[in-house]
Amino acid sequence: MQDNTLSLYELNRRIRESINSTFNETYWVVAEISELNENRSGHCYLELIEKNKDTDEIIARSRATIWSNTYRMLKPYFESATGNVLSAGIKILVNVSVTYHELYSLSLNIKDIDPAYTIGDLAKKRQEIIRKLEKEGVINMNKELVLGAVPRKIAIISSASAAGYGDFINQVENNPYGYIFYCKLFSAYMQGSEAPASIIRALEYIYRYESFFDAVIIIRGGGSQADLSCFDNYDLAYHITQFPLPVISGIGHERDDTILDIVAHTKVKTPTAAAEMLISRVADFENYLDDCKNRFVELTRETLLHNRQFLENSARILSPEVSSILEKKNTEIQTDIYKLENLTGKLLLTEYNGLNNYINTLRSLTTGLLTGKDHKLDIFSNTIEYVDPQNVLKRGYSITTLNRKIIKNADILKENDILETQFMKGRISSKVMKNGR
Repeated sequence: MQDNTLSLYELNRRIRESINSTFNETYWVVAEISELNENRSGHCYLELIEKNKDTDEIIARSRATIWSNTYRMLKPYFESATGNVLSAGIKILVNVSVTYHELYSLSLNIKDIDPAYTIGDLAKKRQEIIRKLEKEGVINMNKELVLGAVPRKIAIISSASAAGYGDFINQVENNPYGYIFYCKLFSAYMQGSEAPASIIRALEYIYRYESFFDAVIIIRGGGSQADLSCFDNYDLAYHITQFPLPVISGIGHERDDTILDIVAHTKVKTPTAAAEMLISRVADFENYLDDCKNRFVELTRETLLHNRQFLENSARILSPEVSSILEKKNTEIQTDIYKLENLTGKLLLTEYNGLNNYINTLRSLTTGLLTGKDHKLDIFSNTIEYVDPQNVLKRGYSITTLNRKIIKNADILKENDILETQFMKGRISSKVMKNGR
């Protein structure tokens, strides 16, 4: 074993002595809080980082501690001065002492904090976000949407336990006009570092039903200025600018507008004011309809009265002229009837004479034709009577048949054929024999 060999503890002890002797003062350090955890005992443990301004890459990291007796004073002092919660993501200017412990390594012990630096940095970040939204041309996009005259289906982003949410629901459900609103809660965190991402998730869920809802209302209701710092967030603001429904902010504060207020379609001070705005908007539309109805009725009444007077005046003026015209037309009609009767009589007489001539001609032709036909029928009747088989038999002739067929040629007969011979009176049968017997 070499003489210069050290144990880890000895090495760390020498480092501690060296650091304590070198860094024996307190120092003001600028850093960003990366993590912050409050211990049950009241101590606050932080991770501080520094990022490259151009690449946003972390170039330094250190642990820090605020002991409970100091933290109890620094936290309310910082938050009341800056209006922001001491939390991850903000830059701070702190007075620290450098400590090194053999077991816990290097740490910074925070003794004081300068809120003015954080205020300036937050204001700077806020302006940077606003300028970025303006440069991208989106800062007024949600304001350009049309909020319907009767917004009654409302998506609400809030915490279910928030007093502001309860106030809003109570106001809309008990409005003096009896209007019915459909309100659906999409729960989200409304303060702290998790709030922006939580609200964005709620917006994305509402987007699935954007054709159903008329508007979105973000409700918080009260709280310190520090509680509202989460609404100065670029990602949240950008999502609102791109949202297809009008977004109404009613997060309950009197201080300068948050970035959420700036990009929202409409900003009201409190959740109750948001409810009153919806109710008054519906009431205004109802009043507008009543006014339209009254004006329509009045205009109709005036129009009818004017037209009635016009018709009465026209009737007085036109009455003599109408009577004269009617009398003249009546005379013309009577004349036309007389002419029509005379003309009709003449036409009927002419047609009657023509019809009689036609009937007489047709009767003469028909008589001649029938006489000729009767003569021909007599000839045909005598001929048929002469050739009648009964008359032929009377004249001494007979008729011989084979199988009921008349025999006209003896050559067709065969031996043993049975012949039938018909006389005028009676009939006989005979058989054909050989040699003609």
